[in-house]
Amino acid sequence: MKTRGWKQTICLLLIAVLAMQLAGCAGASQPGEAAKAVNLMAEITPHPAEPADVTGEASVAATDFALRLFRAGAVPNKNTLISPLSVLCALAMTANGAEGMTRSQMEQTLGLDRAQYNAFFRSFLAALAQDDQGVLHMANSIWFTDDTRFTVNQTFLQTNADHYGADVFKAPFDETTVQQLNGWVKEKTDGMIPAILNEIPPNAIMYLVNALAFDAKWEKPYRQESVASGTFHTADGSERTVDFMGSEEHAYLEDNLATGFVKYYQGGRFAFAALLPNEGVSVESYLASLNAEGLRTMLAAPKNETVLTALPKFEASWSGELSELLKSMGMTAPFDDDLADFTGLGTSTGGNISISQVLHKTYVSVDEGGTRAGAATAVEMTDKAAIEEPKQVYLDRPFVYLLIDCQSGIPLFIGTMMDPNGK
Repeated sequence: MKTRGWKQTICLLLIAVLAMQLAGCAGASQPGEAAKAVNLMAEITPHPAEPADVTGEASVAATDFALRLFRAGAVPNKNTLISPLSVLCALAMTANGAEGMTRSQMEQTLGLDRAQYNAFFRSFLAALAQDDQGVLHMANSIWFTDDTRFTVNQTFLQTNADHYGADVFKAPFDETTVQQLNGWVKEKTDGMIPAILNEIPPNAIMYLVNALAFDAKWEKPYRQESVASGTFHTADGSERTVDFMGSEEHAYLEDNLATGFVKYYQGGRFAFAALLPNEGVSVESYLASLNAEGLRTMLAAPKNETVLTALPKFEASWSGELSELLKSMGMTAPFDDDLADFTGLGTSTGGNISISQVLHKTYVSVDEGGTRAGAATAVEMTDKAAIEEPKQVYLDRPFVYLLIDCQSGIPLFIGTMMDPNGK
């Protein structure tokens, strides 16, 4: 992978599959030897795919999932930032090991069956590989224990190799595996994320790891003279002094409850979209009004009108545990020690496999040159119009923003900016 400079942004997607009961130690090496992960890709040959349409039913379902997840996770009066693409990819890969009611609930929550999402991500990744702009990069790998208590399903590995390009490693799950897995992450993220694991629990059986790097410069960078200090008004009436970046854009957004604009990154495939609720309309009520079709229609066809904009320079981060949100969206069986069915992933003498936690962390920074954003998701599994006057959209109060893939229409990130100073 090329080194992409200080604008590099990282999204790490980590799926940790753990055993419910401690059924033995990880594979041991001989005294004085350091056992290492064995790359099994010589035994698993991914079947290549040609780029296909990524604007159809799967992209609509992905946008709908993004909105439902964000509405469930948004914290009133707090900056919230979720990467629905990261969470969706994590759950779609996990669903390849789900069966029965567990699979049905996951597919219902995601909005499509796993075969449709597999096909979508296969095409999505193939299209990314042919994008010479190199704005978004994704890499996947699967690490599973060499402990004899766990038997991996080869079909599960092949499916994730085919559709997600996942490398496969069999490892002793000791300190050497921690170092090797972290080394893989560091390499795939150009050193921006030096480590993702501190240790591997003795009952761990598998990790599915995704590294996503987003690096984008504005098509029209902000000029230094267009940056000026101003006041941002928070929802509770407080005032924050921040630097605003002013510009004239020509992609105006408007619906019944908000106005906004789109600002494109170099190459035109990716863009930043901001939506400012009308005076008297809260961010929460505006989010509740959004639906996938309406959002996609608005973002796909912004009005060619001049709009004077003011965007605050900001960086934000967010972290949370999503299991309760996903349960509220209909995924209950995957988290149930007794009801979960992940036999498609493999089997363990340690007990039944279920999801225990879905951890999610995100980061975004927006400045004169462009945007960098990253996310990490860990699914932990255990065995048990005509221009009259220029429009104005000054983002000097709480607003909604998105990083969007203009080709598929899918939000890569959705955020609410309630306080640019993050207080």
